[in-house]
Amino acid sequence: MLKNSKISGFADEINEDITVQVKLLKELGISHIELRSANGKNISDFTPEEAKELKDYLSDNQIQVSAIGSPVGKIQITDDFEPHFKTYQRVVEIAKIMETPYIRMFSFFMPEGEEPEIYRGEVFERLQRLIAYAGKQGVVLLHENEKDIYGDNAVRCLQLFEKFYGDHFKCTFDFANFVQCRQDTIKAYEMLEPYIEYVHIKDALFENGEVTPAGEGDGKVGEILAKLEAKGYSGFLSLEPHLAEFAALKSLEKNADKRAMTDGELAFTIAYEALRKILD
Repeated sequence: MLKNSKISGFADEINEDITVQVKLLKELGISHIELRSANGKNISDFTPEEAKELKDYLSDNQIQVSAIGSPVGKIQITDDFEPHFKTYQRVVEIAKIMETPYIRMFSFFMPEGEEPEIYRGEVFERLQRLIAYAGKQGVVLLHENEKDIYGDNAVRCLQLFEKFYGDHFKCTFDFANFVQCRQDTIKAYEMLEPYIEYVHIKDALFENGEVTPAGEGDGKVGEILAKLEAKGYSGFLSLEPHLAEFAALKSLEKNADKRAMTDGELAFTIAYEALRKILD
């Protein structure tokens, strides 16, 4: 299934040390990384010189960057936007250094207990600025459906894409985040399918929101990946395990002869094997 897609992942969930991240990626045969942090530092805080040094290290190890896992849009809608826009501009510069057009982003956290629609105008205004700058710089913003942001459910995601979808604003589809928002993922997929450019691989349970390996939750991961295959999807499948705190983590280790792994290494490996099982 999805033989034209490439597997990537948030390797900072393996370990904060980039050398440990790269070692496991190579062991698993993964040649791409969704770059969120390295050596304990968020990618948005890297200087251009640090980013170039990191890019050289990744290139020397035959690892390419599938996307920048940026924090853009992950502030309160009521927070001052100007300092955040400067952070965004740095992220764009880093994306260019990393030779990826893709920047993962969000549509701002909503004040607790308030209706998100109250802030629709402000969300749209900020997104308009972000997307206009992306167009000038030749990068692509990938909106992820994250719990508690404006675009956390499929209805509001659809509003964003009907308004802004184009060469510089597309959809990252995240199964677990939809489950945690009590959103049926099949309905979400059917609404958002024309806009999907990138896929995050993690699953979750409706019962308590707990993240699980792909295929072991309520996200209908296999069913939706099959639908994507039928549509000719050839984009990235990016592992975002979130399993290091998973209660059943140790019991999921299947190969007793495997080298001893830290929780991060084990969680990432289990997430990878769960995806491979679905794809195979």
